[in-house]
Amino acid sequence: MGVDNFTAQKRTGAGIPTTNGRPATGRPFSGLPRGRQIHKTFNNIKITILCGFVTILVLRGTIGVGNLGGSGGDIENQNLIEETNRILAEIRSDGADPDDPAESEINPNVTYTLGPKIANWNEERKVWLDQNPEFPNFVNGKARILLVTGSPPNPCDNPIGDHYLLKSIKNKIDYCRIHGIEIVYNMAHLDKELAGYWAKLPLIRRLMLSHPEVEWIWWMDSDALFTDMVFEIPLSKYDNYNLVVHGYPDLMFNQKSWIALNTGSFLFRNCQWSLDLLDAWAPMGPKGPIREEAGRILTANLKGRPAFEADDQSALIYLLISKKDKWMDKVFLENAYYLHGYWAGLVDRYEEMIEKYHPGLGDERWPFVTHFVGCKPCGSYGDYPVEKCLRSMERAFNFADNQVLKLYGFRHRGLLSPKIKRIRNETATPLEFVDQFDIRRQPVHGEHSL
Repeated sequence: MGVDNFTAQKRTGAGIPTTNGRPATGRPFSGLPRGRQIHKTFNNIKITILCGFVTILVLRGTIGVGNLGGSGGDIENQNLIEETNRILAEIRSDGADPDDPAESEINPNVTYTLGPKIANWNEERKVWLDQNPEFPNFVNGKARILLVTGSPPNPCDNPIGDHYLLKSIKNKIDYCRIHGIEIVYNMAHLDKELAGYWAKLPLIRRLMLSHPEVEWIWWMDSDALFTDMVFEIPLSKYDNYNLVVHGYPDLMFNQKSWIALNTGSFLFRNCQWSLDLLDAWAPMGPKGPIREEAGRILTANLKGRPAFEADDQSALIYLLISKKDKWMDKVFLENAYYLHGYWAGLVDRYEEMIEKYHPGLGDERWPFVTHFVGCKPCGSYGDYPVEKCLRSMERAFNFADNQVLKLYGFRHRGLLSPKIKRIRNETATPLEFVDQFDIRRQPVHGEHSL
């Protein structure tokens, strides 16, 4: 199960292939890939159907009862035509841009890479930091962190999913504002081959290289929420590590479980080691035959993994297991607090937590992050009923939001209610409330209790 065999292209199960193979169909190369041609055909069909529908509406508005001889119908028809033209422009924008160069076929003899090989990033970054003291990687003794999250560029399949994406980013902005963390929200696919689970890899690499002043890149899935707004990651604990991810050594190395760690929330140090790990991780992810073949091998080697294409989490587990001596010295599997907290065992206990505990603990008593694994509020399917997921996400958001609203004298009427109520009266001496209720002034338990 060694990673040394990754360059093999044969479907023998001996290793994960890292070359980008062309489907064995014998199809000659054309100006547009087959996927693009199919997409263009569907767009044309949509345009035809929409045009027919609009024609019916225009005719109905023109000769329908009550519209004969009236100018109101003409105005309505004009508005309808303008709206139709706008929709048609949007639909066409999803198709191939004639100015774009034709996409080349994948070369099966070249190992997939995220970009040119970089071998001396630590030295180059140090020189840059020395030359740009106005962009320090440590501010007031604290490492500069960049939180990265995002969502697909298109609207959600389920319209309410966009609302919960908004709540998710609001939650993250609140946490980052409170703790002095910079944030990036990405909606672009930077690499067409690494879509879906894998889109984070080229994004993380690009941010590392474009922001040398950032010491840690912190990836967080859009379906993960901060639920302890006081807790801070104890960075001093990781002085000798470059990757921090929620995980369990026993599940990883003894059981070889496919859920031994979770890549929904993890931190990468901006250094050469991290770039090298990304280079070793990425070749398992190009869509198509490579990802499908890698998925079969991951399923065969990781306990409990269902049969589906390769995902970034399973691939990282496999890489760390099979190359333990090379990578694990710099990987910290964190489980003393919930860098990733599985939602199903947490959201129904919030009232108990409020009664017994307080924010700042970050563990099962008051989880740092609640991650809605298996919920797909933005998609058209998921592992759990949509109603259950949305109800649970609402509770998690309001549980966290109450910690923010407390400073302003409000809280939600209930964990399922978007409405708020006043919890104290206005005063002529407001600064005493700032000293008493500002989250930034409360003790940060993460640094002291771990």
